[in-house]
Amino acid sequence: MKLFFASDLHGCFDSTAKMIAAFERSGAEHLILLGDILNHGPRNALPSGYAPLKVAELLNRYGDKIIAVRGNCDSEVDQALLDFPIMSDYNLVLLPNGRRLFLTHGHLFNIDSCSSNSHPRLCLGDIIASGHTHFPVAAPKGDYIEFNPGSVAIPRGGNTASYGLLDDNTLSVMSFDGEELCSVSLD
Repeated sequence: MKLFFASDLHGCFDSTAKMIAAFERSGAEHLILLGDILNHGPRNALPSGYAPLKVAELLNRYGDKIIAVRGNCDSEVDQALLDFPIMSDYNLVLLPNGRRLFLTHGHLFNIDSCSSNSHPRLCLGDIIASGHTHFPVAAPKGDYIEFNPGSVAIPRGGNTASYGLLDDNTLSVMSFDGEELCSVSLD
């Protein structure tokens, strides 16, 4: 199973088109969107190429391949433009190796909230995949694996725009120029 992860598109058509091209090249079966899809959000500057209607039209062409969760900038108005569900705060995916992939945006649930009972119970070695921070991460943390593909449109902290891949039991964060920014093995 090969999965492609992206987060924090924030309505930027140019970045979304670049992400879709990378998704197609990757050969991944599914595109996992970890929130903040159409709206730029009040704390972010308007990204260059901001065109949420065009982003929605492009993503809708891939709706049968998308698994998405709601980000803090996503709303019912955004859902009305999209042909795939985005309003769930989290989703759980069972991987072929038996691990679970906990998908969330990161504003409600994140790696640091795992010790609380405010989310589904996770097992040793499960993966928490989130966006929200715009910082790429692929590393073990405590009993879990933390994975954040960074941001497609508004990277922070001097990072480059990035996306994530799960391929051959390795989670990687990649820049759009093909550089591996970080990775963790699930073996």
